[in-house]
Amino acid sequence: MIEKLKKEWFSNVRADILAGIVVALALIPEAIAFSIIAGVDPMVGLYASFCIAVIISFVGGRPGMISAATGAMALVMVPLVKDYGLNYLLSATILTGIIQVIFSICKIANLMKFIPRPVMIGFVNSLAILIFMAQVPHFIGISKLTYVFVAITLAIVYILPRFVKAIPAPLIAIVSLTAITIFMELDLRRVGDLGTITKSFPTFFIPDVTFSIETLKIIFPYSVALAIVGLLESLLTSSIVDDMTETESNKHIESRGQGIANIITGFFGGMAGCAMIGQSVINVKSGGRGRLSTFVAGLFLMFLIIVLGDLVVQIPMPVLVGIMVMVSIGTFDWSSFSYLRKAPKSDAAVMLTTVIIVVATHDLSKGVIAGVVLSALFFVAKISKIQVIERKENQNIIFDVRGPLFFASVQGFIESFDFNTENTNIIIDFSNTHIWDDSAVGAIDKVVIKYYDTNNKVTIRGLNSSSKKLVDRLAVYNNATAKLSAH
Repeated sequence: MIEKLKKEWFSNVRADILAGIVVALALIPEAIAFSIIAGVDPMVGLYASFCIAVIISFVGGRPGMISAATGAMALVMVPLVKDYGLNYLLSATILTGIIQVIFSICKIANLMKFIPRPVMIGFVNSLAILIFMAQVPHFIGISKLTYVFVAITLAIVYILPRFVKAIPAPLIAIVSLTAITIFMELDLRRVGDLGTITKSFPTFFIPDVTFSIETLKIIFPYSVALAIVGLLESLLTSSIVDDMTETESNKHIESRGQGIANIITGFFGGMAGCAMIGQSVINVKSGGRGRLSTFVAGLFLMFLIIVLGDLVVQIPMPVLVGIMVMVSIGTFDWSSFSYLRKAPKSDAAVMLTTVIIVVATHDLSKGVIAGVVLSALFFVAKISKIQVIERKENQNIIFDVRGPLFFASVQGFIESFDFNTENTNIIIDFSNTHIWDDSAVGAIDKVVIKYYDTNNKVTIRGLNSSSKKLVDRLAVYNNATAKLSAH
């Protein structure tokens, strides 16, 4: 246990601290922007980012992953805040955490194995596109100087790591370009232009709502949506960080940790949050690997607000834009273009569908769910091919059934038989198939009864043990209609 704590917290101290500082600087404009999207005071997003990051560093299942206020969650909150106000949002945040803890107890993270690779690729690419799109309003059509600073930031973040590895390039870009901007009094949009930052710590309080069934009816649908979106984004981001760091993480602990973080955050005036792929990528690429990086990100965020608030508001937005643009470039899976050419058309369609829906709706859950459903439909279409081969043996007609028999293949199964036969011994051999569901048993019933009605003798053979049990339990025909035998 002690060794595990040392490894997760203190095996990478210097790099974790520096990476956490970079992430904290990048979190401020994001948290403010997401607060504005949700329709709440900027401090709600900042308090959420501080609380969630610090708490998840202790209770999360993926060291080095950054969790805070996010755009995906903010979009879900908009109607609730508009109609009922902040206190209902905080109540929904607490309930969201409770639901996520329940999900973790139910091992909901096991559902991750049902998300196919094309959906994962689409998820990553759509996030990269959304990260880039979120930066566009902060630099397009503002001023020539804005373009210059974005370009300089891109150059620093891209080129400097080849020569300087001790300090993260984004941190160098933020400090140096902020100093130049203040010293030269350059006319650039700054972090302070997004909203007012109050120099105060979050305080514990119980949301001012009526504890009643009516309140529960209002917040429950939003809390369920937030819980699902949050866990989906967190678990997918966790898998991406796993791949980037070539390490494993505990998805069940991560699910529980996200819930605990949201419960506590709701009592400290913060909105619900989850894992952030953009900041997680910044953290990993800046050298962050352990829990200390996440802890420092949250702690330094509050330090920036309380102690350095006057300097933080002076950070030029083009610098942060440049950093996030590099994050989007690094996040995008550029091998996707060759993947579209080489992969099966169905997989390519799934990947594109996921990207299009996420980008169009700005809702990660809708894109991922659509991708999973489409993958399932393509899979069902692929495995629903069934063959029924007819052959004669002595005075018998034998039908060899090949391929899985279930709801999607029963139509082809029934259409493969010639029901004009009379007074013949019919043998239907299921040695090369498996009976999966009630629809399959119903199709067998239909075939057997049709042959029986024209005075044929029908023998069912070759059923494996589980298929025989299903047929025995559900079939309408009896031994007077068909003779049933197993392997």
